[in-house]
Amino acid sequence: MGTASHGIGTARALQVNETAGAFSGLAMGLNALATALLLPILWALLG
Repeated sequence: MGTASHGIGTARALQVNETAGAFSGLAMGLNALATALLLPILWALLG
């Protein structure tokens, strides 16, 4: 549900302003990348 909400928010930001939509999409992508890279490391350290 959270991912869908962020996608809807990004789509809305794109409707309001192209620059805001671009930064929203970039932030969503970078967050996914950081999570994919950092979560396994944290899992190994804490698990």
